[in-house]
Amino acid sequence: MKLLNTRPNFVWMAALALALSTPARAQNNASTAASAPTAAATAPVVTGATTSNKDVSKLKHYVITDYGAVADGKTLNTAFIQKAIDTATAAGGGVLEIPKGAFLSGSIFLKPGVDLFLDEGAVLLGSQNIQDYPKQMTRIEGHFEPWRLALVNVWNMSHVRIGGTGQLNGNGAPFWADFYARRTADPAGTTNLGVERARLMFIDRCDDVRVENISFQDSQFWNLHVFHSHDVFISGLHINAASPLTGGRSPSTDGIDVDSCQNITIQTCQISNNDDDIALKGSKGPHADLLTDNPPDENILIQSCTIGDGNGLLTCGSEATIVRNVLVRNCIIYGNAKMLTLKLRPDTPQHYSNITVDGITLNGTGSMINVAPWNQFFDLQGQQGPTRSLDHIVVRNITGNFGSFGSIRGNVPNPQRGTMGDTINDFTIENINVNLRNPGFSRGEVNNFVFDNVVVNGQPVETPAATAGGFGRGGPGAAPAAPAVTDAPMVPANSPTPVTQPPAAAGASSP
Repeated sequence: MKLLNTRPNFVWMAALALALSTPARAQNNASTAASAPTAAATAPVVTGATTSNKDVSKLKHYVITDYGAVADGKTLNTAFIQKAIDTATAAGGGVLEIPKGAFLSGSIFLKPGVDLFLDEGAVLLGSQNIQDYPKQMTRIEGHFEPWRLALVNVWNMSHVRIGGTGQLNGNGAPFWADFYARRTADPAGTTNLGVERARLMFIDRCDDVRVENISFQDSQFWNLHVFHSHDVFISGLHINAASPLTGGRSPSTDGIDVDSCQNITIQTCQISNNDDDIALKGSKGPHADLLTDNPPDENILIQSCTIGDGNGLLTCGSEATIVRNVLVRNCIIYGNAKMLTLKLRPDTPQHYSNITVDGITLNGTGSMINVAPWNQFFDLQGQQGPTRSLDHIVVRNITGNFGSFGSIRGNVPNPQRGTMGDTINDFTIENINVNLRNPGFSRGEVNNFVFDNVVVNGQPVETPAATAGGFGRGGPGAAPAAPAVTDAPMVPANSPTPVTQPPAAAGASSP
């Protein structure tokens, strides 16, 4: 068996092949570069991850059934799987192999020199007993606190290879039900962390990592969380959890969370869930930019992905500080996911720069652009509110059928609450040809706003004027809420009903 050389025969990849042949319109940024006339004028190339040519074909495989693991979906196999890992490490390394079958487990921990391979038909099934996931200090929601560890944990490692065509399954339905019951009973008091849940995979402070072709299904919480790592290549994943497309819902089931990382590639992944599809994260709070464990998210390449439901093909936030040099290209959205979401926290210093979304095909019901304040769990910690800025944001070459155009609106100053407004510079929207159910577009003040060659429902749209309004935190000094998204010149709403099914099967099913 040769690790990581198998590629799934995704039918939807055929639809992306033509898109992949399009020349890259890359964007990057060394700093703010606010003096440039447009984003495209200053942007070097986003390269994404660089990984080594590690040869794993001759490594010894440590098959977990040889160490006592039982594929009945009931026997807790955590100790047997960890024994196989420890044996491989003691012998100088190798490949942990999960064979065909459903293997119930709690948290396992890869160790230096040990890669992971899931055979076709293999399922590493998360335990529904939260005590099977140790609770210790870990990175979660932009800070460190005691929290349950992931099903698969990869810490402080280099040259890591994870692949195969098997599945990680979080067995998450009871956790989702518990969360929604608690939030219904106590909406204000139940935070996202109000019910303890495990992520499917956590990669912490690693480099030269490849995660390829496996499926992530029904995670209890986030699916793949990558923190403070660099040169991570993520390809061919199927990530799915209950969402409107499947007639369900699943709280906080983010697809891929890139947290304070550099040089990341995410490509040919299929993601559909009930939260962010791909999120770029950092920290939050009035001094987040001073934290030593909070380097920028930068040099991020996202390409040829297929997105169903979710909060965004690309989301910056909820907790994020510096995000720069990001290119999203040649992707498809077929569900209710938004295309681009930039969350602006009034309690956090933030700078989003050189972000390009290029060549996206829409066939769903979401919103194209969602730039807006994010006030969930707002906390200035007794400090004066920091400032935020966006610059050199480019959205171009967008086609298809979708729900709405969206809006660009930031925070406005609120002296009573001590919050500052946002500065938005160099925002370009160009070469758009879409059919929309709601064609209106709302924007606040943007310095150097470019709106060129935009066609909606078959009609050219003029550059929309900035309108008053924004979002504050209430009280004197707060501007009124943003108007409904109807400020752009309206055109006939004659768009066809968008298709809300994927180009092919939406991923692996639960065992």
